[in-house]
This record gives sequence, C-alpha cells and structure tokens, in this order.
Amino acid sequence: MESLKVSPGSSHVVASNPTLKLGLGLQFENLYEHDGLRHLDKLFCEDLTQAEPDLAQRLFSARTAPDNLTHLQESQLIIDIAPYLEEFIARLFGITNEVQALAARHNELAPLLHCKRHFVQRRALQKYKAVEAGSFDGEALQKTLLKFLNTGAVTFSEMDFVRQVNSWLEDELANTDKLDVAERYAAWAAQADAGKLRYRQGVLFKVPAKLDFKHLVHVVPVEGLHYAAYTLSKNHMRQREGFALTDQGTDLAGALGEANYCIWCHEQGKDSCSTGFR
Repeated sequence: MESLKVSPGSSHVVASNPTLKLGLGLQFENLYEHDGLRHLDKLFCEDLTQAEPDLAQRLFSARTAPDNLTHLQESQLIIDIAPYLEEFIARLFGITNEVQALAARHNELAPLLHCKRHFVQRRALQKYKAVEAGSFDGEALQKTLLKFLNTGAVTFSEMDFVRQVNSWLEDELANTDKLDVAERYAAWAAQADAGKLRYRQGVLFKVPAKLDFKHLVHVVPVEGLHYAAYTLSKNHMRQREGFALTDQGTDLAGALGEANYCIWCHEQGKDSCSTGFR
C-alpha cells in the first residue's frame, strides 16, 4: 500500500512505501507463494482443531472426499466455519479491534433481523395475505401503535417497532391486542402498495418477491393519451441528474438484511448466487 506526500521544497507528489506487517509470523510475500499459502492453511487448521475439533474433522473429511458432500452440506460447512475464519483473518491482518467493533454494530441490528424473519414473515404475512393487507388503513394502524408506544412522537422508526414488538412478545397473553395491531401494520407495510412505498428504503418490511425474468422493468400505462405509452411505476421511478447513479446503495442494515436472506437460502439449498437460476 502506498501513501502520498509532498516532497520538501517541491510541489511534486511522491509515493512513500510504509512497511505493512502481517500477524502470525508471516510476511506479505508468503501470500504469493505456494509454500506460504500451505503454511497459512496449516495455521488455520491448527486453530480450528483447537477451537472446534469436530468442525475441523468435518473440514478435513470434506477436503478428502468433496464429492461425498451434498450441495446443502457444503453450504452448511462454509457457514459453520465462517466465524472462525473471520477471527483468524482479523488476527492475520491485525484488525481484531476493528472487526470486533463491526461485530458490535451487527449485534445491535440482530433484533431487527430476528423480528423480520419470525414476526413479520412467519407470523404477520402468514396471518394476513396481500389482498386483505391491501384493505388495511395503514395510517389508522400507525396512530394506534403510537398510542401504545405512548412516547408522544408522531412517527416511529423500524427499530422502535422492533423493540416494542419484542417487548410485547415476552408476554403475549397480556399484549394480544397490541400484537394484533402490529401484525396488521406489518402485513400492510410489507404487502400494500402504500406500505411498500413508505418503506421502500427500509429493511424490516421488505420481503422477497418472485421475479418474472421477462418483465424485470415494471411499467404502467400512461392515461389520457391517444396512443399507447408506458412509464415506470411510482415505486421504481428515479430522477437522474447527469450521469450520477440513481441507486445510492444501502447501509449496514440493508447489507445485513441481504446477507441474512442469503444464509436462509443456503439452508434451503436454493443459493442461486453460487449456482445461478435453474
């Protein structure tokens, strides 16, 4: 890695080459050598054997006879090893503190992902289908939830919703009416057009949808013209300024939401990211 600096008495920018050091007694040159990579693998295997002997044995068996693994078993093995590999790589590059700080941010968002999977998807959406959810009054449901929250606020964030729902779930019998309102609101937010529009930038109420690969761009007819014309639907309309991107990407919560869904796909044996669409 090079850093840039201005040489004394000159306006010219020159590159300096600070020394970067690896942990575990390795040098960067080792990463470009076959023997170095074998040694690196040996170190990881020793670490894994010490931490989780059974998991290490599964890895060794998979390497010896990879064709004996089903695709689902291979995916599960990768997921199981990942935390140990992450910790090993952090020590190798000397970024343990940074990785732990990022893990703490991940843990803060864990309740949101848990609520999305178990309350929104498995409970609310199973109870109220799209047709029924589309008939709900989202504004009225929101006002009722705000009364339950009793904070004096005029709106609530996804994390506010998650914290309150998780609290109510600790004593479902005492909070039946509140949970029913929360279920209705979640179903409306995830399935009704107005709810999708409101939470289009969110994570909690965004659920997987089937794709029609022959109609990936959603268009709607333009009314009032004597000829056929179509435009993008309101949910997909983005105004472009020059050559700037219209998709601003996502934040950590959005990234974790996608990763969480990827892991679920692995468990179902449907990880099309690695196999492609059948």
